[in-house]
Amino acid sequence: MELIFSAALCSVLVSILLKFAKQKGFDALQMIAWNYAIASIFSYLWFKPDLAHISVSQTPWWLIIVLGMVLPSIFLCLAKSLHTAGIVKTEIAQRLSVVLSLLAAYFLFQEQFNQLKMLGIGLGIIAVLCIIFSQTNSSQDSNSSLDRKGVMYLLSVWIGYAVVDILLKYTTSLGLQFPVTLTLMFFCSFILSIAYLLFRKADWNIKNIFAGFVLGLLNFANIALYVKAHILLKDSPAIVFAGMNILVVLFGVIAGLIIFKEKLKVITALGLVLGLGGVVCLGLAI
Repeated sequence: MELIFSAALCSVLVSILLKFAKQKGFDALQMIAWNYAIASIFSYLWFKPDLAHISVSQTPWWLIIVLGMVLPSIFLCLAKSLHTAGIVKTEIAQRLSVVLSLLAAYFLFQEQFNQLKMLGIGLGIIAVLCIIFSQTNSSQDSNSSLDRKGVMYLLSVWIGYAVVDILLKYTTSLGLQFPVTLTLMFFCSFILSIAYLLFRKADWNIKNIFAGFVLGLLNFANIALYVKAHILLKDSPAIVFAGMNILVVLFGVIAGLIIFKEKLKVITALGLVLGLGGVVCLGLAI
């Protein structure tokens, strides 16, 4: 559970960094692009993939290309969703992607659910719903209507995060090919992101490179720890799926209370307690 805890913490730090960077006038799109360049370097240094002897026939190029498109697209859709649908609705879409991930754990990976695991997942989902409901009530845009673009971006965030979860779980079955796949996946994301920025004729600024370095370090740590948790818990993907999403929501609420001075409502406190209970159950179920 320590790996899941650390991965979730890095995930929340990524969100906090992006929020502060926007307030300070940084270009989020450029940060995202350079973040994948840094992540590629860290992946090469950390996992030491044998890129000199890549097997063209055995390397899962389709997976590399798909993840190379999905990962930066998720960031872009997240930014678009925040603009068109608001923060609360975007968080709902992002965190409820765990429902799709858990369905994949049951139907695709044939994971067996014991009573303790089901209790932990159930408590976690209820906790997420409690926190989301409390945030929705306190949001200024809770009654705003969504246009078609807003709905599209929300659906993209919801489905996209689940797709990343499922594909990252699949990469753990690649054995020795996994380090190669992960490094090429990051590099592919960088190339596609730069191509998108060139197409948009972005106004380049060196400060975004430095911000992207920090973002890339946190993003790499998040994904590397998350994937390592899947490797160690290869027979229990639901624990990783649920534990990660539950902890991200809990850390997000804590960050809101401490950093952004949000008030703690009764239903939010209930969600925190239920969430912690769910994490404990999932930990005991390992």
